[in-house]
Amino acid sequence: MNALSYFTAGDGTRIAYRFDGREDAPLLMLSNSIATSLHMWDGVVPDLVEHFRLLRYDMRGHGGSDAPVGAYSIDRLGRDAIELLDALGLERVHFLGLSLGGMIGQWLGIRASERVDRLILSNTSAYLGPARYFDGRIAELARIRDMGETADGFIRNWFSQETIDRRASDVDAFRNMVVETPPRGLAGAFAAVRDLDFRRTAALIDRPTLVIAGEHDTVTLPEHGESIAASIAGARFVSLPCVHLPNVESQRAFVDAVNGFLLADRIKSIAA
Repeated sequence: MNALSYFTAGDGTRIAYRFDGREDAPLLMLSNSIATSLHMWDGVVPDLVEHFRLLRYDMRGHGGSDAPVGAYSIDRLGRDAIELLDALGLERVHFLGLSLGGMIGQWLGIRASERVDRLILSNTSAYLGPARYFDGRIAELARIRDMGETADGFIRNWFSQETIDRRASDVDAFRNMVVETPPRGLAGAFAAVRDLDFRRTAALIDRPTLVIAGEHDTVTLPEHGESIAASIAGARFVSLPCVHLPNVESQRAFVDAVNGFLLADRIKSIAA
């Protein structure tokens, strides 16, 4: 199944999702960065489907999903993921979340670890402040008519100047995702980021966890990833030479890290 499908969350919000890969492969659920759609993973899909069936979805306020007005919460975004699994009859999956998707991953690891097999948290943080910064961004979005300037700001935070200069088509695809994000959806997601704080509770995550950081990330700093990994028993930490989107700027190394972590048990059994 490659076209978008939809389910309705408990509060009536319609959420878009899609599957890629063969039905008998292990399931890997992918959760997006803020201001993107499930297409942010397009570049790594061909490599990941060699080993996994992928479940991608657009979080509320983004892509093909509804964008209800008002503040979202990390609890609501996490329950959207759980309700999607319930609607599809999926008991347990590997989960990979990047940025806001990684915050959802932390929520799952803390609140619903029985639904997660292995957990990958990429370019994310347990807390981003101060709150007044997000309040200012939310206020701006209430007045905005053109998302172009907002998109330009995201691009500068997501990519190195070299990537912006040399990979115009890739960068343009991400810029278009931001432009197509409804301001009210982005504002709702900013509220979720503003209000979350897992600095103490991340230690409750008991699933095998890989934390990935970007060496040059100015949004979710490398030390944010290091702190998450240090708080989770047995977690692994990998730093990649990129800004905020290793699935684009460090694609091969990112795929290798994901596959190596998720397939570790299979590789050990073959070696034995």
